[in-house]
Amino acid sequence: MPGATWTTEGVNFSMFSKSAQKVELLLYKAADSAEPLQIVDLDPDTNRTYFFWHVLVVGLRSGISYTWRIDGKELVDPWARAVTDAVWNRRQAIGHAGGSGNSVRAMVTTEAELISRESPFAPGLSGAVIYELHVGAFTQHPSSGVEYPGTFLGLIEKIPYLQELGVTHVELLPVMAFDDQDVPPALEARNLRNYWGYSSHSFYSPHPHYCVRPEQGTHQFQFRQLTDALHDAGIRVILDVVFNHTAEGGADGPVINFKGFANNVFYILDPRDRCRYLDYSGCGNTFNCNHPSVTRFIVTCLEWWVEQMGVDGFRFDLASVFVRGEDGTPLANPPLPWNIELSRTLARLPLIAEAWDSSGLYHVGCFPGLSWTEWNGRYRDVIRRFIRGDRGIIGQVATCIGGSSDLYADDGRLPENSINFITCHDGFTLRDLVSYNCKHNEDNGEDNRDGTNDNLSWNCGVEGETDDPAVIAFRRRQAKNLIAILMISRGVPMLLAGDEVLRTQNGKNNTWCQNNELSWFDWKLVEIERDMLEFVRGMIAFRRRHPNLTRNAFYTGKSIPGRNVPDIVWCGPKLNEPAWHDGSCQFLAFTIAGLIANEPDLHVILNLADAAVDASLPPLQGQEWFLVVDTADRVNSGVLPQKDQRPVLASVCHVQPRCVVIFEGRAAGLYPDL
Repeated sequence: MPGATWTTEGVNFSMFSKSAQKVELLLYKAADSAEPLQIVDLDPDTNRTYFFWHVLVVGLRSGISYTWRIDGKELVDPWARAVTDAVWNRRQAIGHAGGSGNSVRAMVTTEAELISRESPFAPGLSGAVIYELHVGAFTQHPSSGVEYPGTFLGLIEKIPYLQELGVTHVELLPVMAFDDQDVPPALEARNLRNYWGYSSHSFYSPHPHYCVRPEQGTHQFQFRQLTDALHDAGIRVILDVVFNHTAEGGADGPVINFKGFANNVFYILDPRDRCRYLDYSGCGNTFNCNHPSVTRFIVTCLEWWVEQMGVDGFRFDLASVFVRGEDGTPLANPPLPWNIELSRTLARLPLIAEAWDSSGLYHVGCFPGLSWTEWNGRYRDVIRRFIRGDRGIIGQVATCIGGSSDLYADDGRLPENSINFITCHDGFTLRDLVSYNCKHNEDNGEDNRDGTNDNLSWNCGVEGETDDPAVIAFRRRQAKNLIAILMISRGVPMLLAGDEVLRTQNGKNNTWCQNNELSWFDWKLVEIERDMLEFVRGMIAFRRRHPNLTRNAFYTGKSIPGRNVPDIVWCGPKLNEPAWHDGSCQFLAFTIAGLIANEPDLHVILNLADAAVDASLPPLQGQEWFLVVDTADRVNSGVLPQKDQRPVLASVCHVQPRCVVIFEGRAAGLYPDL
């Protein structure tokens, strides 16, 4: 395999380049050495097999850094297991590749590979609750109290918090090595950095800045410590990966690796001008994903992260790029998605597509393949509109809650193909979604032009932070409404880290370059926003306690075998009368039947109108309705403790404005343990 492979004799170096004429291996004593310790010239007759160049350096020890120099350009190994940017300066490198004093460097690690560890979990997303987090931001705030802030090891210290929250998967923003210097000059002048990490260059190496003492080359070992610790805690790991473009940018970008090794293989180039990069990613270049060599590179890399690093699945950034052929034209049956799905290692793992790109392709509901799941942008938009008060969308809301059958049922897919989310790293946080009508990205240095203008948000009457207790209480209710709907919807819910404690970004919806308290998780909020935290914990536990919410099937309205009751009954304020055709209605109720023995039926009421509503409760035989969730409750968090749950004796419930209430049907005194 290409890369630096440690053996008992020494280290074997190998790389792929079809067009290279002169190849040298540069060895550095340390990550920041000014000059090479040794330069090894490779002979094309003895050190090349087809287009693979290779050399064994006998007796070489670990800890050595190295680069390849191809036809005068110094490059980092794309197959390196560990890299360092100790001497890298992007601005100086642009237009000046070849100097030995300024390059990203690879590192020779102590062993070729780690011992494989098979994941202890069954593949798939059954019953999953995903938590999207940034490794650095999660523990970088001084309030985190961890020994190694902003690192893989720092995240390990916060695993008990994740367990208590109740999530089943963490989805990590990019952890493959990326160029944090990849920002426009105006942002660089403000000392801003590419913080989210969507600027990868070395796909086999964990990001050095997330490692403790990265100069020792222990990147892969520290990442495996993290995955092992999460697995031991019952939590699975999904990586957000960026194979749609690289950190090398367009023609005006630096040469880091792929441009120098095989530019016309790894990138989509303009057929009329091979010096021009076609840009479907919005980042200067587009990875040529469906070239056979590039497809193989990506699939092998993903398999390595699963087999060697313990990863349980992947989320693919701007995945519609995967559909584009070598000239950029969309393909009916693109090789890359199918090769990923049909890999023996990757089959049945969560494969999550951000099913759009920056040039107009949009595949939500129709991403190629059989088992791919998708970030459901339509779900996000419909539920945001409903909560802010849009009218005439009751039918769309019901479809989203039921698993988005309009998107997935026609080709045999199921609710688990839909990743339901309200917020993610890209956009407003939950708190800001109910506090701002407009984005406020002035600190990004682009005159507030960056970030979407279409946030589908509502500030509840006041723009930004306020001391008005009525507005604050209303915003909390709206935030709880959003979480409640997310957790009762079929499909797979995803929660943005910090939303459970109402973290704010002060109205900024594009903090990709903000490595500061705007992006960091402030751990003081765990106590300050205890009420919201308890509500989110309670709703996650509620979801996981009810198989009828996580069943991987669309509602049909037909009877459940053995129970002779419909799986769902839709209602309005009156039973069995949903207002599908009422353009002014902001009310929806529904009864979901229990699927297994002792599982309570659920009755859910969503009143997003500005007035209270008297809503009928369906009759029960031998049981009573117990109120278990009420987002208008100011005494409890909104999820009532068992000791406070009382049977509802009336047949009509007075539902407060702008709230979600949920009832469980059970015998008095019975609290199910499902």
